[in-house]
Amino acid sequence: MSQRTRAGLLALCLLAVLWGTAAFVPLPYVTYYPGPTVDILAKSNGDETVQVTGHEAYYDDGELRMTTVYVSQPEEDVTLPELLRAYFDPDAAVWPRSSVYAPDETDESSDRESSVAMVSSQDTAVAAALTELGEKIDPIVEVLDVTPGLPAEGKLEVRDVLVRVGDTDITEAQDVVDAVDQAAAGQPIPFVVRRAGKRVSVEITPRQVGDDLRVGITPGVGFDFPYDVDVNISDNIGGPSAGLMMSLAIFDTLTPGSMTDGADIAGTGTITPAGAVGPIGGIQQKIAAARDAGAELFLVPADNCDGIGGVATGDMRLAKATTMHGAVETLADWVADHDARLPSCEDTAS
Repeated sequence: MSQRTRAGLLALCLLAVLWGTAAFVPLPYVTYYPGPTVDILAKSNGDETVQVTGHEAYYDDGELRMTTVYVSQPEEDVTLPELLRAYFDPDAAVWPRSSVYAPDETDESSDRESSVAMVSSQDTAVAAALTELGEKIDPIVEVLDVTPGLPAEGKLEVRDVLVRVGDTDITEAQDVVDAVDQAAAGQPIPFVVRRAGKRVSVEITPRQVGDDLRVGITPGVGFDFPYDVDVNISDNIGGPSAGLMMSLAIFDTLTPGSMTDGADIAGTGTITPAGAVGPIGGIQQKIAAARDAGAELFLVPADNCDGIGGVATGDMRLAKATTMHGAVETLADWVADHDARLPSCEDTAS
């Protein structure tokens, strides 16, 4: 064997080692894939997903699907083969980790943030649906999350309405933070909350965490509703992006007849109490998920219109959603005539 041949074989061996090593080196990227869709009008564990107490509920045929995305977690190792797989998958996407997660974000903190966002999103979705129905709703401050291992665990619960903390009457979330900050370390703080319609009083001793006093709750905006509406979505689904579809499902449940006329409709978008639809992440993957689930119409948030180019929709039609009221009108027009002119991302005017 010549010296040149030996050198060539050695180079090939070194190259193979380098490629083999590179295949296992984590890279600073995040992958997105289409996730499952969830029909909010369907039953979950034998019960309707949308539960209503104190108002008549109308359960009809048809599907209103929220859409999800599989996103690699903050601490998940994404390697070169996984990136290449996502890059060449027309329904997947690759993003720099820094554009998705904070530098110090962990799997646990990401999951908790998503859980808090889902609790807040459900309340806001109810508010948007009831506002569309002309109901009067009043804002409150409630517990969105209780951190395990901190003093509030076992004393306060998610959705407790915060009435008073120490000597402070609570009118906004910052009042809770200020009341805890003003307390003395090691001294218990009296909390008054409303839980299941009853006032409950507990004492919680804050703990020093870094430079802050903490009791271990996340306060946020909630609402006093004229009747109870619950959306029972699986705990492993988080984030605020199902707001629009939850609002439509609640609206459909509270009104006679079927908004969908038995059809399969999907969509996405955050929602405000006044009914404004906001943008979400992973729009192309959510459209692909709805297409694969057999949806006939997909509602796209107006601010996501620039991000849908190139996605394959099959026979599924896309319609732009700017407000809850507009989405209700779009569904009514489409149900009456599947070929009707609907708000489109191709329109120049909103």
